Amino acid sequence: MRRNRPHAFVNQVLACSLVAICLSGSIGLGTVWMRHQISIAANANRLLEARIADVERRAEEVSAATAAERDPAALGRRNTEWHLGLVAPEETRTQRITEDPLRHLAANHNPFGDGSTAVTFRLALGQ
Repeated sequence: MRRNRPHAFVNQVLACSLVAICLSGSIGLGTVWMRHQISIAANANRLLEARIADVERRAEEVSAATAAERDPAALGRRNTEWHLGLVAPEETRTQRITEDPLRHLAANHNPFGDGSTAVTFRLALGQ
């Protein structure tokens, strides 16, 4: 049987238009899905930024509160309120350190002295 040429052309046009509709629909669906994922990520970022700002605000509040409590006047007030009986240290009992405090502490707590002692090991072979 011979096919009719106009009928074959209509089938090809119909198949091409069906493929074009499916292709454009899938591209549109993919675009909508990507935009949805972008909006989800943007909302999550907005929530994280709000939480970060809240944590930073609380940290600043705590820093301000601790700075206020370290004030000598506030410490003296707490001393009298709580009847602690604390007094300032006498200057004769205060020792000033002019060098690096870390090096000073390390030198005081070094069990091996000042580090100038050499250590030798003798291995007994053949025992």
